Amino acid sequence: MIKVTVFTPCYNRRHTIEKLYESLISQTCYLFEWVVVDDGSSDDTKEYFEEILKNEKGFNIKYTKVLNGGKHRAINIGLDMAVGEYFFIVDSDDYLTKDSIDLIYIWIKSISETKQNFAGVSGLKGYNQNDMVGKTFKGYYLDCSALDRQKYNILGDKSEVVKTSVLKKYKFPEINGENLMTEDIVWNRIANEGYLIRYFNKINYICEYREDGLTKKRDELFCSNFIGYTLYINELLKYKIILKVKWRAIMAYGYRGRLINQPYKTLAKNINISTPILFILIKFGFFYKRVIERFLKR
Repeated sequence: MIKVTVFTPCYNRRHTIEKLYESLISQTCYLFEWVVVDDGSSDDTKEYFEEILKNEKGFNIKYTKVLNGGKHRAINIGLDMAVGEYFFIVDSDDYLTKDSIDLIYIWIKSISETKQNFAGVSGLKGYNQNDMVGKTFKGYYLDCSALDRQKYNILGDKSEVVKTSVLKKYKFPEINGENLMTEDIVWNRIANEGYLIRYFNKINYICEYREDGLTKKRDELFCSNFIGYTLYINELLKYKIILKVKWRAIMAYGYRGRLINQPYKTLAKNINISTPILFILIKFGFFYKRVIERFLKR
């Protein structure tokens, strides 16, 4: 029985996805399937998959091409295609360590032996096998919800592997005319229902943040998908999380709203906060961003 679905959404990533494929055929464990949703690529991604599908390498590959609708819609489609008990999102310009699937099975087994309400497990992402992305806690593993990550110093992108049945209950909202919905909205909703993640301190996912990738274009993408971004901020502010996280979220929201010339009163009303407080935080946000940009230019 296939327990893990490795899922990859892709858009014009023929030049990078081969490295991911090579990392999959190099795995020490083949007990997974690879589901790929091509989000309307205009390069030769389709032809590449037609070729590799002729000669599968020990694991099942499912590929489909859809009209461009954004990563979140691709994930929703992938969930419908998946047969794995666990769902592992691996982006098309990233790849896995050779023991990644083996590690996932070890940690899945560890949570299956408890009576706690786990949604899944998560390792570390790294720029390479020795240099992790973000920060982490001290120790071997830690159980907490995604909403408690700041509390335990679990910062930056991590390699979450979540039960497919849970993700299907909390699919991404799809807003007409918008092509982006942050993954955090789903992780937060799952956490708010009391689900835990077992975080383990081992890099099993190697990533590269490209200039044309989603991470590098956050301001631009949130500004052009502002209804979905507003939904995410509104939900975040209702959760029981560290206060400074809420202040930073309000600051970022106001900053991005002003970039697209949204009136202060409208922004304040959108997230149910007073206009003067939002004004102060926006001004601080602009100041903070200028300081950071000057520092980076040194």
